[in-house]
Amino acid sequence: MPKRVDHDERRHRIAEALWRLASSRGLDGTSLRDVAAEAGISLGQLQHYFSSKGEMLLFALEHINKLAEARVLERVVALPEEDRSPRRVLRESIAEMLPLNEESRTGNLVQIAYFVRAVHDERLRRHAREGIPALREFFAGQLRIAAQRGEIAAGRDTETEAMLLIALADGLTSYALLDVHSPGEALRLLDAHLDRLFTPDPH
Repeated sequence: MPKRVDHDERRHRIAEALWRLASSRGLDGTSLRDVAAEAGISLGQLQHYFSSKGEMLLFALEHINKLAEARVLERVVALPEEDRSPRRVLRESIAEMLPLNEESRTGNLVQIAYFVRAVHDERLRRHAREGIPALREFFAGQLRIAAQRGEIAAGRDTETEAMLLIALADGLTSYALLDVHSPGEALRLLDAHLDRLFTPDPH
């Protein structure tokens, strides 16, 4: 049992080494040898866990996504129960997706590196196609609750609005990374969109 846990820890260390390198030089500019050196292990030890770069990339992507999901959950759970409204849950979730600090900025740079590679890599592209529907359904679920509570207009298509929220997060992320918007401005624009969305029927 302790041996298995040690293997898991080493895989995570490899994934995080890849994450650090990819954020500064991209995925195509990162070799297995580079990752092994960054993780403090030999190339042979790395290949014991991952026989190819593609296999390592998939594991690292899943690891990064799990860390991001854990941060979102932690942020939402930290809210007092009386403040856990659909709007607040959506706001906190999307804020966690934005590059508002060094850690989230690095994570977003890695995600962009994956995006560029996934355009030509079916396995990475399939991973994205499988992940987005789950996020869309989570957002749509919060919007359905809001509609039932009369917090948004009853006629709104929650699936469409959920996808627009994801697109907004992606757009704000891109402009924040390019310093077109500051982190504060990105949050202001997010709040402006939520103000419009969370406008109930006038009747």
